[in-house]
Amino acid sequence: MRPRWKKIIFIGPAAMVAVAVLIAFGGWLVMTLWNWLLPPLFAWRMITFWQALGMLVLCRVLFGGISGRGMHRSYSGRRMAERWDRMTPEEREKFRQGMRGRCGFGTPPSENQA
Repeated sequence: MRPRWKKIIFIGPAAMVAVAVLIAFGGWLVMTLWNWLLPPLFAWRMITFWQALGMLVLCRVLFGGISGRGMHRSYSGRRMAERWDRMTPEEREKFRQGMRGRCGFGTPPSENQA
């Protein structure tokens, strides 16, 4: 069996280069789209590559979180699926009714007439 650290060392530099290229491409893309659309439409100033990278980081922090791979989303979804599987049909219906009330849907019209 080969040592795992050798594989990591071999993959590591290539992955770092790929990440750097993707980040640079993302910054270039944001800069190009901004400079193509916003100055002519709204008379805003053009931005530099570094400002575009800063905008990418800001958007990631504000909208994407800083956890990396979004593991918190998959974990919570899996946990909710496990809870759903353990519910009885009556508990599921009670949960659905509670969600309808919270989300502003109320009870379905068919249930109101009965």
